[in-house]
Amino acid sequence: MKNKKLYFTLIILTITATVLIAHSSLSVENTTAGMVTYTDGTVKKKDPAMTDWIPAAKDTTVSSGDQVRTMINSRAELELRELDVIRLAPRTTIDIVKLFEETKKQKDQTQINVVEGDIWAMVSTVQAGAEFNLNTPVAGAAITGTVFRVSVSEDSATQLKVYTGEVHITNSPGNANLKPQYVPAGPPRKVSGPRQVSGPRQVSLEEWMYIVKNMQVINIAKNGKVLSAGDFSASDQDEQTDWVKWNTQRDAARKH
Repeated sequence: MKNKKLYFTLIILTITATVLIAHSSLSVENTTAGMVTYTDGTVKKKDPAMTDWIPAAKDTTVSSGDQVRTMINSRAELELRELDVIRLAPRTTIDIVKLFEETKKQKDQTQINVVEGDIWAMVSTVQAGAEFNLNTPVAGAAITGTVFRVSVSEDSATQLKVYTGEVHITNSPGNANLKPQYVPAGPPRKVSGPRQVSGPRQVSLEEWMYIVKNMQVINIAKNGKVLSAGDFSASDQDEQTDWVKWNTQRDAARKH
């Protein structure tokens, strides 16, 4: 009788341990991977081990190293940790370089490169000790808690629009000595060249950093120079497009 009780106890303990391990593995997976939460049209994905693109249907997971692409007349939405959302307009390609990776300095890093196209992002407040960076071929942006849009044309020219929050954007992400400049108030206008700052080294006139805030836009040429910066309005023609309206509607639905 005692042996039977011991046997049943061991079975229960084994089952409990298995459930706990499975739950732990699932939790780890959920914190290190994102998920495709919406598709319309043809959406594809490619991970580092693949040479071909494969279909990325709703509920497909994405993780560090994956690339995601929308074809013509297609859209996609990616959800990261149930808080951060990245949406891809038609003919957009992004490269998920890092997704919640812990560095040697125990920093939680996310880095997404926009290769080409138009993305809309709603990023929750980034916690202390974490980094959320979004790069284009000509600039890098440090994201806090914000809603923003990035458009990258075929020649790599980039436009950043911030709807709420604040984004620091620069063409020299590795230069910690740059002094941020603020986007001027008023309609977008030509921006004067970057200024030198004090420090142990002189900053090249080609290097710059700007802080872009609520309802502000910055336009960057294919050579990495700032063309114009200033305010934009919700009544602008560009803000009346189906793409903008669709995103604002989905953002509003997530808040309720």
